[in-house]
Amino acid sequence: MKVLLWHVHGSWTHAFVQGGHDYLVVGPPDGKGLLGRDWPDAREVALAEAEPDVAVVQEVDQLDLVPPGVPVVYLEHNTPARPNLDHPAADRVGLIVHVTHFNDLMWDCGTTRTVVVEHGVVDPGPLYTGELARAAVVVNEPVRRGRVVGTDLLPRFAEVAPLDVFGMGTEQLPWGRGDHGLPALHRELARRRVYVHPARWTSLGLSLIEAMHLGMPVVVLACTEAVRAVPPGAGVLSTDLDELVRGVAELVADPALARQQGARAREFALERYGIDAFLGDWDRILAEVTG
Repeated sequence: MKVLLWHVHGSWTHAFVQGGHDYLVVGPPDGKGLLGRDWPDAREVALAEAEPDVAVVQEVDQLDLVPPGVPVVYLEHNTPARPNLDHPAADRVGLIVHVTHFNDLMWDCGTTRTVVVEHGVVDPGPLYTGELARAAVVVNEPVRRGRVVGTDLLPRFAEVAPLDVFGMGTEQLPWGRGDHGLPALHRELARRRVYVHPARWTSLGLSLIEAMHLGMPVVVLACTEAVRAVPPGAGVLSTDLDELVRGVAELVADPALARQQGARAREFALERYGIDAFLGDWDRILAEVTG
């Protein structure tokens, strides 16, 4: 079917457009378009010329842009600022899809039906070498977002291991390595010994799941959906910062342990966050809302 959507979250969209439909990505002035992404089943369209069968809306302002009569699914990527916050699409659409169970629990969606479709990742393969005794972090705009994404915690990790922070706006940090395209990012991450996920209050970061797919051991704050995403034996999951810092030091110092725990992380990620289950869930949703 023809699926209208906006390019909001690049990594999520990369997985979504693998489903074999005709993906109509809204271009300027009403959207960002493909932004140079090579997605064979996706094409950039002017909103006025689109003739979709269904629309996947990811921001409340997009609701008013959907052509009349087109069924709508509202996809919510984010965790609410507080647990009693009314969802902006509540009672405006028939279905809200959350990307994590935590988000579904925390958003107040009123009488609107909600479902959870957990993230799926296009498997980059077991690229992990861990050849560099360094820790990797992926975060966008760490200076602006601050404590929410754990920017203030990075100096503690840097005390016990050399740190490389990838993502948009990271050039402002002492450890910043800038933004990378997905293939290049995966190659660079896989060379580092351990992945650190310092976010306090965000939806489940796809970079964490991608690092696990690569075969990296992970050190993760036990916040929001991370407690569901990281199994025992895949690294360290805790709210105790000292424990997390010790975990980074131990994994960087012990390549064999890092490889063992990274293999467990990959095994779990493939099982829970595989692309086939993700696309199958979305096929069922799209078929349902289009009748």
